[in-house]
Amino acid sequence: MPVEKVLQLLEESGFQAFVVGGAVRDILLGRAPREYDVATDARPEELLRLAQRFRLKAYPKGAAFGVISFLVDGMEIEVATFRAEVYGADAHRPEKVDFLSRLEEDLARRDFTVNAMAFDRQGQLHDPFGGREDLSRGILRAVGDPDERFREDALRPFRACRFAAEYGFQVEEGTCAAIVRARDRVAGLSVERIREELERILLSPHPARGFALLRETGLLSTRCRARTAGKEETVPVLPELARLYGVPQNPRYHAYDVWEHTMRVVELIPPDTALRWAALLHDIAKGMPGVRTLNKRGELADYRHEQVGSLMAKEILGRLRVSTTCARRVVWLIRHHMTFPPAKEANVVKWLRRLSPDFKDREELAGAVTQLLTLREADLRGGKVRPEERLAENERLRVLVADILMRVPLYPADLALSGRVVARYLGEGPQVKRVLDDLLQRVQEGSLPNEAEALEKALTGTESYKRFLVHKENGRARRRV
Repeated sequence: MPVEKVLQLLEESGFQAFVVGGAVRDILLGRAPREYDVATDARPEELLRLAQRFRLKAYPKGAAFGVISFLVDGMEIEVATFRAEVYGADAHRPEKVDFLSRLEEDLARRDFTVNAMAFDRQGQLHDPFGGREDLSRGILRAVGDPDERFREDALRPFRACRFAAEYGFQVEEGTCAAIVRARDRVAGLSVERIREELERILLSPHPARGFALLRETGLLSTRCRARTAGKEETVPVLPELARLYGVPQNPRYHAYDVWEHTMRVVELIPPDTALRWAALLHDIAKGMPGVRTLNKRGELADYRHEQVGSLMAKEILGRLRVSTTCARRVVWLIRHHMTFPPAKEANVVKWLRRLSPDFKDREELAGAVTQLLTLREADLRGGKVRPEERLAENERLRVLVADILMRVPLYPADLALSGRVVARYLGEGPQVKRVLDDLLQRVQEGSLPNEAEALEKALTGTESYKRFLVHKENGRARRRV
């Protein structure tokens, strides 16, 4: 393996070398590591000389912090000098690095005991802080003094929540209490780093556990740094989500409060970034002034929460710097997650026609509608009272949508007559689109088959074509005069 080659060349060159961090944790859990990190007493300049000597590609990825990347047999392996770190104004990036000579000193500055273990080349485990035992018990514990660990790097509290979500860990009581005391350090983190941790929690096997910890420790209600057009400001992390905790719903239709329902929906959704953001924010407006009201029976209701929620989601995703493509899809899913037609062909065609202008082609529309029906299914299973009938209707709708998308044209490009042919009859101009739209509607309604000959014949009967002939004839007459 490439990592064994790195360990060997370091050892044979007189240096200590160990596999450290997440790879050790994953190996002990029986998982295949996604990447390998190596720690050594060799200094960055010595690592670069070794790479040159052994003809390896090496990149000074963070030479000032003791990190050099080796490229071995196509695999990138980060090799870092044993070090201690001093943090300053930047709550995540060290201000100063001191190089060390002993493995135990390097492991002591790591975040959690399960990440503070190392394997040597012979496969012997070095575990000075009891990480293996914590791993076997499913406990996440800070190395040494948790307050000091979180003062060093303010992203570590978010990483704790992420590890809870990814591995199902329970955070040790003292470590959890220290997260609460470290909240003021979050203001020094960039919004991009926090967004990355939030999305990793979203895509994890146990997202509800991660978000529960974010809420319980108050991290959702903190603020962080954002730079816009060269100007720096502080922005909220996600207080809108924290607000949902304990917000009641009408028990006639809902089995849980808004927070519990939201968490269940997130866990029922496949781990797709847009889908899980949509699940997380789909009811974000419930309980808000202007949305929360009483129905005719005097029961709780949240009319138009999907419309208000889509606007709130757009603002949240924008400030968290979620990718534009993803954010656009999330907002669309939230806006439409409450309105579905009966599973009858005429109704579904009309519904798809209404949705189609939001997308450039049939493939994009099909993907979005599939996601919408997936969100609806999770929404129903995540705490709706007696959802069986609507779940069955949703499945019928899913089948019918797939069939209609195979048969019924929804875009001018789906017609058997191209715009180029129409332009030969009408000339270039906006009339081409008008005629194509008219032909498309007639095909969708079933009054015209989607066949080239029939469409061409229908085209020659349009008012646009007749006007074109008149215009053409007038032009000839003027030329004769």
